[in-house]
Amino acid sequence: AGFGKSTLLSAWINQIENRNQIAWLSLDHGDNDLVRFLSFFIAALQTIESDVAEGTLIAMQSAEAINLEALLTNLINEIAEISDDVILILDDYHVIEFHPIDQALSFLLDHLPDHMHLVIASRIDPSIPLARLRARGQMVEIRADDLRFSFDEANLFLNQVMAMDLLDKDV
Repeated sequence: AGFGKSTLLSAWINQIENRNQIAWLSLDHGDNDLVRFLSFFIAALQTIESDVAEGTLIAMQSAEAINLEALLTNLINEIAEISDDVILILDDYHVIEFHPIDQALSFLLDHLPDHMHLVIASRIDPSIPLARLRARGQMVEIRADDLRFSFDEANLFLNQVMAMDLLDKDV
């Protein structure tokens, strides 16, 4: 908490030329329900392309029992039909504690089209196959040490950007 994950993502987004292809999903504890999570996941994608995954959404809401792999495969196929690059940010993923959501996200990560990118901001490592993603070169990590200011950076920020004129011992 407080390392600036969301702030960094916001600043990064502002540097991207085509922000129309970016969706942001802020998660909370109430999202620890697979159908709710996937519904919001799809709703976020629909901010980019309004009719994407309509079939998946309808199937998910009308089915009494969900065949998760078939549902996710259908979702992946519908995402593949989006013509441009897509970035979906899952912010505060650390609130997700329901293992079937981690399994669904792992399946999605294993099969996503090349033009779709997931950004996961979390205070803890998510329960997805990080080692496999690292080994395949499919993941970039920014950790707390990367976000932490060095003394010189803190000094520059506080004294030049914030114009606080602090002594080194106060920085």
